[in-house]
Amino acid sequence: MLADDHIQDFNQSLLEDHQFRYDYLATLLSRRAVDLPQVVQQLIDFQVAIPSWALGTGGTRFGRYPLGGEPRSLEEKIADVALLNRLNRSSNSISLHIPWDIPRDIPALQQQLQESGLTIDSMNSNTFQDQKEQPYSYKFGSLSSTEASVRQQAIQHNIECVEYGKQLGAKIHTVWLADGSNFPGQQHLRRAYQRTAESLASIYEAMPSDMTMLIEYKPYEPHFYSMVIPDWGTSYSLCQYLGENAQVLVDLGHHLPNTNIEQIVGRLLHFGRLGGFHFNGSLYGDDDLTTGSAKPFQLFLIFNELVDGAQDQAVTNAAVAYMIDASHNTKDPLEDLLQSVENILGAYAKALLVDRAALHEAQENNDVVRAEEILRDAFLTDVRPLVAEAYRQSGGALNPVAAYRAGQVREQLIQQRGKLSLSTGL
Repeated sequence: MLADDHIQDFNQSLLEDHQFRYDYLATLLSRRAVDLPQVVQQLIDFQVAIPSWALGTGGTRFGRYPLGGEPRSLEEKIADVALLNRLNRSSNSISLHIPWDIPRDIPALQQQLQESGLTIDSMNSNTFQDQKEQPYSYKFGSLSSTEASVRQQAIQHNIECVEYGKQLGAKIHTVWLADGSNFPGQQHLRRAYQRTAESLASIYEAMPSDMTMLIEYKPYEPHFYSMVIPDWGTSYSLCQYLGENAQVLVDLGHHLPNTNIEQIVGRLLHFGRLGGFHFNGSLYGDDDLTTGSAKPFQLFLIFNELVDGAQDQAVTNAAVAYMIDASHNTKDPLEDLLQSVENILGAYAKALLVDRAALHEAQENNDVVRAEEILRDAFLTDVRPLVAEAYRQSGGALNPVAAYRAGQVREQLIQQRGKLSLSTGL
């Protein structure tokens, strides 16, 4: 499915138009002294992990509309990520969710990953759902539960995730807690935090020295009076409690509307505690829509902070892990993921075009208008030819979504897996 010669034939039909647009942009950027080959190489090097749970239709609590051909096993999920990576060469890893993605045959999975040119990016635990075989319920919390038996069950589940990660070569263990309360007085807020910190410490101690724990936060949902880890400050304090291999994970949808996420990114970079991103699009909350679809300027401003931190020798933050975390109900999920990766790369490319020296000078001189215009100039640049050139040079399709459709990939997946196939774990 979608052999390399198909992609190359597809590219040939678009090459003349692409070259015209790329040459025009190259001429324009040469006047700004932009090192275009370096920018393209940085785009080629940038990789975004694909979550196993985003490969099928997800939807909301109100319904789900499967479109067929969805992956029914971990092996088929890996095959779908390999297909995406063949199209854009920017998605060379997959994040797994346990127990949805419990590996049954480790050696076979390792071989499939190697043959596909993929790696396992991270392991994600799940204590926000009760599983049929578990003896204790998480209805009133997991790592923060008042009952030691429940906490131990949640701790052991996370340690099992760590063990799977060790076998598959994952270097990240991600923890998102649904723990919280819905009514005043339901939960002792300080004790819930302390129990969570102690539970996380037990998991942290079980991790190998080369693995990082990412601690995710969310202000509300599924609970609406309080969440045990509601904000980046709580995640940061837990990381400080645990040690240097604990970092904060920023999910774009895990903020209240109009939160200044780029400022949070800047703070965490300053503290050396920014560990990773879950990219998605959000208007109201945890919408999990296409990254950059509704708020492209916000996405650019986030990358502006990331690029600024990467170029500042005073910033000692470790490498940041990037992953999409989305739920698709009205789009083909594979097309949506291709769109998200392209929007992410576009925001990154624009941030790379910012004149850092000029921006610094404007900021130091309190020249508000000039500073804003420098950012606007980069943001309003059409960088799609740069992203397409990065795809082309790395062996991908100039237009991944169009190539996907031209290859009738969804139709082939439906033929192979059936019209009623459902992705596991959703």
